[in-house]
Amino acid sequence: MENNSDINIPDSVIGVWSVTIHGPTGPQETTLELKDNNGELIGTQSAMGQVEDLLDLSYDSGNGEIAWINKIKKPLPLSLKFRGVVEGDSISGHVNAAIMGKFPFTGVKK
Repeated sequence: MENNSDINIPDSVIGVWSVTIHGPTGPQETTLELKDNNGELIGTQSAMGQVEDLLDLSYDSGNGEIAWINKIKKPLPLSLKFRGVVEGDSISGHVNAAIMGKFPFTGVKK
């Protein structure tokens, strides 16, 4: 993936996304907010009353691949590693939740 600071971020990526993680305990709803900060892609992800800044956020404009890490504190501390593809107003991929396993996620732009 391209370095975050050297990319041309399309408007289709920027904005608020409803992201659902399809885990073993049922669907988990999150909100992903992506912003262009002077050519740098930044963002947050929120769920269960917590908002976390995204780490290692990257986007490849050539193939639509996006990846980020969300370090959550609840219900237990975990480093969630997301990797997916943005296609128009939808996003899909997998999240690796360390010892909890790997699960699919889907999302739509709000």
